[in-house]
Amino acid sequence: MKKNIGSALALYPTPVVVVGAMTGDKPTWTLVAHVGIIGHDRILVSLASAHYINQFIKKNNKLTVNLVNEDMLPEADYTGSVSGEKTDKSQIFEYEIGESGAPVINKAPLTMECSVADVYNTEGFESFICTIDHTYVEEEHLNEDNKINYQTLKPVLFEFPTYEYLKTGEVIGKCLSFKNDLQK
Repeated sequence: MKKNIGSALALYPTPVVVVGAMTGDKPTWTLVAHVGIIGHDRILVSLASAHYINQFIKKNNKLTVNLVNEDMLPEADYTGSVSGEKTDKSQIFEYEIGESGAPVINKAPLTMECSVADVYNTEGFESFICTIDHTYVEEEHLNEDNKINYQTLKPVLFEFPTYEYLKTGEVIGKCLSFKNDLQK
């Protein structure tokens, strides 16, 4: 029997990313797990309104979404534990400036360089609706068709109620293939 636990946010786990933005001549970074897809050409990055990085995202209308794998988790976790207002986080990662002017983490297996198309405000949060300008992927994580291979990339996931990081699992089947089991 299902139990009603109230109005609980229950769409976890979600991918862990480090968002980057330029503060002028150097980047700042923050750990984010409130990200999502809102169409085939838009993503959403939701940050608490008080985050230091938000002012620079709004000023430049540019940010990067750097997917976290297990190798970069210690640095990524650190970016979420200190405020950029009090700590210079620019040297945590080696980086390059992407083609649109946002900082791309060299260690990240996949980075999406984005432009802010809109900002949706809710109580205590600013959600940046972004278009994807460029996607940079380490070649070792591309298959023979130049599609991203998430089995080798292995993004880290975040689960909110317990504040735990999870490893991605193995493939259990192709999308839309299970319908065959119901038709038997």
